[in-house]
Amino acid sequence: MLKGAFFGVVASLLVVGAAQAEPVVYSWTGMGKNVLGSSKCKDYKMVIDVTVDGTAVKGRFQQEGRPERGFETTLGKDGAIKTAAMVGGGGMMDVTGQIKEGDSKIKLYGYCEFEGPLTKKKPGS
Repeated sequence: MLKGAFFGVVASLLVVGAAQAEPVVYSWTGMGKNVLGSSKCKDYKMVIDVTVDGTAVKGRFQQEGRPERGFETTLGKDGAIKTAAMVGGGGMMDVTGQIKEGDSKIKLYGYCEFEGPLTKKKPGS
């Protein structure tokens, strides 16, 4: 009887451990698009990384030659992302997108527009 209980406990621990998924990291690198009042955005390269751990979303983005910035939010309905991030000079960037198998995307909109598909990174890369 104790032997059966022991195996039951071990089996349940294995199931619980398997249910806890590793964080998933997505990335996009691309050039900006001009918005009203801007003319140099097409020359700005941006790298965006988004880490999803359950419903927690943490992002970091860095325009080439500028400091790294970040944002945090939670996944909304259907994997939606919606928040804002501080940038230099007290400015803000609207952050929108979605995390959805086969159709993940991100958009930062403010002094320029940076938008594109998110690519899932392989673990350890």
